[in-house]
Amino acid sequence: MDQHIAEAIGRPDLIRLDDRLVCLRFETMKVVSALAAVRHLLDTGAVRRGDTLLDSSSGIYAYALALACHRHGMRCHIVGSTTVDHTLRTQLAVLGATLEQMEPCADLKLDQKRRVERIHEILAAHPEYHWMRQYHDAVHYLGYRAIADRVREATGADGLTVVGGVGSGASTGALARYLREAPDGRAAPDVELVGVQPYGSVTFGAEHVADPEIIIAGIGSSIPFGNVAHELYDTLHWISFDAALAGSVDLLRRHAVFAGLSTGAAYLAARHERERAPGRTVLFLAADTGHRYVDTVFARHAGATPLAALAPREVRDRSELALPWSRMRWNRTPAPAVSG
Repeated sequence: MDQHIAEAIGRPDLIRLDDRLVCLRFETMKVVSALAAVRHLLDTGAVRRGDTLLDSSSGIYAYALALACHRHGMRCHIVGSTTVDHTLRTQLAVLGATLEQMEPCADLKLDQKRRVERIHEILAAHPEYHWMRQYHDAVHYLGYRAIADRVREATGADGLTVVGGVGSGASTGALARYLREAPDGRAAPDVELVGVQPYGSVTFGAEHVADPEIIIAGIGSSIPFGNVAHELYDTLHWISFDAALAGSVDLLRRHAVFAGLSTGAAYLAARHERERAPGRTVLFLAADTGHRYVDTVFARHAGATPLAALAPREVRDRSELALPWSRMRWNRTPAPAVSG
């Protein structure tokens, strides 16, 4: 029996949607990393019960950290993006978390820059606070080991392709790293990692291509993240808002899985990877539910592009990237240089 709701929220469902297509569905994925990170910090003496944990968030991590703090008797202070909505603000308030939300800003890079500047101001005034650094501290990988063990047990891991949004780097990177470990001295399993990015993200060098709609929250970034291990990724898909919307709508219509926009993008990429490699099982991550996207995504279901009309543009270089969907072999190469 779970001792706290966060433990139940962090436990994903494994759902076989079709032949060789599996969905790893979370209610709120980042609860996995936040719970394990806080537990590790307590166990190692880096923090103590009652301390304040501080971080910046565009939304989901704020909720995850607030739950982890509630579970372990900590205080939570969040510097939130302009994208934090009314529902989440209310949840954070009731959970006892402090939220400082940035003023509205259309420039994501400026929004992230302002949040980091505010973090440093808070730390200068309160050096006793612990900055969680979700984008840069590898402690956020730890929670995914148990998830990898569960995936390995269910799929066998060998001949597995993992598909998901890159985001902070913790979820897909950690899963691939743990799944590729050789068990009991045997050969390491054949696990490929496919990352999904929005256009405009600097993480894999697509900052020169803008999406006329919006950057899909949570899977890209306008600043470099230290937790992204580029050398873990075999293939990259860049997917536009409209294409991801089509994926989210099709996933709900075809498989009754109600999930967010990043999941729609991952589902689209996973379907394509499955068709390219008939002998492999493809697992994609569904990071959260679709409730935040009812008005912006699902209300537009009637106009969603049929998936049969969508296919990626195969590119050899990032200079060839083009909307609405591009695919490129990454071949586990190091991080690209970020343009000034």
